Amino acid sequence: MKNIKAIRMIIGVAALSFGFSVAQAQSDATPQRSIGNGSKNWITTEGVQRQDGTLTFSEVQIDGNGWLVIHPFEDGAPNGDKYVASTYVKDGTNSNVSIKVHKGLQTGEMFIVMLHRDVNENQILDFVFVDELNVMDTAVFEGNRMIGHAIPAP
Repeated sequence: MKNIKAIRMIIGVAALSFGFSVAQAQSDATPQRSIGNGSKNWITTEGVQRQDGTLTFSEVQIDGNGWLVIHPFEDGAPNGDKYVASTYVKDGTNSNVSIKVHKGLQTGEMFIVMLHRDVNENQILDFVFVDELNVMDTAVFEGNRMIGHAIPAP
């Protein structure tokens, strides 16, 4: 059940990044979420470089220490229940951030690249679900915007 809810949340967020809107059910429902960059946290996705299975992002800004994480698409939809790559990023602006994808990477293959906070500051990605939607090292949000992007592999 928690996997289905997590997948639905990521799919909804990914759909927003493609310009679709997700209807809000009732006025007492949680506020609508979106995906993209914020004013204190961002990932520069233009000009991502690729060398074999390693992707390099020219700039990643994070407010606090954390992780740049890649989630796969499976059967045409993002799967937020697993990740295929992660690399530690320090508080502030990080330049030329390389991240090795631990699976085959095909040109045009879609994935979600996003930020996760290193909540306990142990420099280990704690990707363990603590409730139906969240892992211990939580996704980075600014308001209702999750800091991440759905992009194709170069």
